[in-house]
Amino acid sequence: MGTKRVPFKPNIVFHIYNHGNAEDNIFREKENYTYFLERYAHYIYPIAETYAFCLLTNHFHLMVRIRLEVELMEYFRKQGKDLAGFGNLPGLVSKQFSNLLNGYTKAFNKKYDRKGKLFLKNLKREPINNPTYYKQLIYYIHQNPVHHEFVDDPADWPFSSYQIILSRKQTQLERTTILYWFGNRDQFQKYHQQ
Repeated sequence: MGTKRVPFKPNIVFHIYNHGNAEDNIFREKENYTYFLERYAHYIYPIAETYAFCLLTNHFHLMVRIRLEVELMEYFRKQGKDLAGFGNLPGLVSKQFSNLLNGYTKAFNKKYDRKGKLFLKNLKREPINNPTYYKQLIYYIHQNPVHHEFVDDPADWPFSSYQIILSRKQTQLERTTILYWFGNRDQFQKYHQQ
């Protein structure tokens, strides 16, 4: 008996992750990471605030908050989607993630002359109901490249939100909120060095 997937309800924070199918790498070169993030900006930023991400060779992690119902309604209405009495919102949000992964898979398969699924069947998602866990989850996501021995310091992995959060460049990440949770930039760095 399978476990029921939690719907993508508005204003809920989620830890989202997925893995390459079998032993497949989902990112082979820098261009793959860049393309995934471009597609992510297109499909996900309109429907979710992003707090953290990390893309590794064979899996990825995200921490997002699905936008408020009114924001989702406005976005999907502009897209001409059937809102069917509000109950369809989680399905429409889920479809955005599906479009991201399916579109990325098609481009990846074409580039590398491969066929078939690239990702495991179901996108994994866990709602985070305890705000005190937010910092721990961000830390966990940023420490993934260290845990998997790609780098010794999360600052050295170029395909995560770590350096973006520390920079002062314009970003679509929720940098102000993240730094508030940690206290400031220095506290963010200290927390990640523990």
